[in-house]
Amino acid sequence: MNGLKQAHGNWVTGDRFWNRDEEMAQFERHIREGAHLLLVAQRRMGKTSLMKQAAKRLADEFHCIFVDFQNSSSPQDAISELALSLRPHMSIWQKASGAFANIIDKIDKVGIDDLSVTLRAGLSEGNWQTKGDELLHILASQEKPVLLLMDEVPILVNRILKGGDYEITPGRCQTAAAFMTWLRKNSLEHQGQVRMVVSGSIGLEPVLRQAQLSATVNNFVALDLKPWRPETAAGCFRALASGAGMTYLSGAEDRMVELLGCCIPHHVQMFFDHALTYCIRHKCMALAPSLAEEIYKTEMLSSRGHAELTHYEERLKMVLGTEKMGLAVEMLTEAAVTGQLTAETIRRLQPDFIFQGETTQEVQKEILWMLEHDGYLEQTEAGYVFVSKLLREWWCGRHKMFFTPIMEREV
Repeated sequence: MNGLKQAHGNWVTGDRFWNRDEEMAQFERHIREGAHLLLVAQRRMGKTSLMKQAAKRLADEFHCIFVDFQNSSSPQDAISELALSLRPHMSIWQKASGAFANIIDKIDKVGIDDLSVTLRAGLSEGNWQTKGDELLHILASQEKPVLLLMDEVPILVNRILKGGDYEITPGRCQTAAAFMTWLRKNSLEHQGQVRMVVSGSIGLEPVLRQAQLSATVNNFVALDLKPWRPETAAGCFRALASGAGMTYLSGAEDRMVELLGCCIPHHVQMFFDHALTYCIRHKCMALAPSLAEEIYKTEMLSSRGHAELTHYEERLKMVLGTEKMGLAVEMLTEAAVTGQLTAETIRRLQPDFIFQGETTQEVQKEILWMLEHDGYLEQTEAGYVFVSKLLREWWCGRHKMFFTPIMEREV
């Protein structure tokens, strides 16, 4: 078996990009057909890696432009980031810089940090749409079509909608609507010349739904990235071991797959990294199933594992806000501790929470829809259960100590 080099960081391409042939084929087919794409998946599924790898594969057919909105909080920030992303593409940048000629002088002599600040300072509530339209028109006028890969759009829209205090206000909702309407208008106007791909570490649809803006992406084709199949994850474990000079005893890699339960690519990588570190430290490069279990319990579920998994809780609060987060934690902890969240336990929670302008039942429905959409829980005949064994056990370890299951509480 060919070895696979370990991946470090938030995305991978080339030889480190593992087994997404089916999704890549769908991605390329939709793009070549002129569609806009909305990448849908739970966290750490490899959406950014898929976009980066697609950009490498399609570079001969398209101008592939990657924009990261991770640090953007407003439409003005977004247009500034879009402009800056064009700088590596000199033929496009020369035209795009003309759109900002009235903002900065001698634009090509400005350093990238100064350029970012200057561009942002020149954008306002009154001109961001016009400047954005100019940039999209320039992209659409290129001889070769443009593939515009936009990462962390949900984070951007969520910040526009809720600010730093996680509160939706009429003014913020109006601004979010203006941005999404602008994006939709340009996606329709330049269909074919500019193919847009939208992705992010939280789901876009739950954010848009909160602002009643779901229709703004109904012209995007959803591409769902599923967890790896068990055999794919086991193959990845074997390839990583081959690349690192490590071996498995008695099907240890299959036991690692069982322990994860849901094979999210980043969690597979994370588990292997802990296993390899352990083997190197103890100068024994053979891993047995019992040792894999020990590493899972002492490393994956330790504070070091928490550093990676805490993002699940942080992203949840980002979407739901502080007020609704308390109820979401109760519901998730019930599912983690008892193994399932039933209709009866959901009903019994309702008297404990009061929300302004919404019933607790309405809020619970919103939370459950979001938890399903973003891959925390899935519905079974018995109730809602965690999709990932790793996430369930981590959540249980974090919240179980001071939690009493709902059916054991005094009424």
